[in-house]
Amino acid sequence: MTAAKLDAIDLKILDAIQRDGRITKLALAEQVGLSPTPCWMRLRKLEKAGIVSGYHARIAMRVVAPVATVLMEVTLASHRQADFDRFERVIRDIPEIVACWSVGGGVDYVLKVMARDIDAYQRLVDGLLDREIGIDRYFTYIVIKTVKDDIALPIADLLPAST
Repeated sequence: MTAAKLDAIDLKILDAIQRDGRITKLALAEQVGLSPTPCWMRLRKLEKAGIVSGYHARIAMRVVAPVATVLMEVTLASHRQADFDRFERVIRDIPEIVACWSVGGGVDYVLKVMARDIDAYQRLVDGLLDREIGIDRYFTYIVIKTVKDDIALPIADLLPAST
């Protein structure tokens, strides 16, 4: 996949909207140094290109209710494509599994689970094992403190250096 061609104004727009998804058109235009109409047209272009994929509220779940955040490493017993597909299909339908990454290295997947408590997490794992979706081993890491959890991506820092 090739990187999209973004200029400095596009990067400013992306930076601004990922930090404040509710920013007004006028404030966004002022922040990036454009008049409102060209700024809005650029934003629409970024949305249509799929670069901006949505706008969301970030919920402070621990304020709403106590929650256990758990990272889980999973290794499957077999590594055929059908095994990966079956596992991923089941995982997508479990709301408490809020993120799942297929990874290289010593395990096949890393999952982020948000459960009411550790007992609820263990019941979820027991249910996964009962479903026989190919889990050979799993390791659990309970998050005791969040040190950093940025939602703003360092887009400019991740782009290839200009030559």
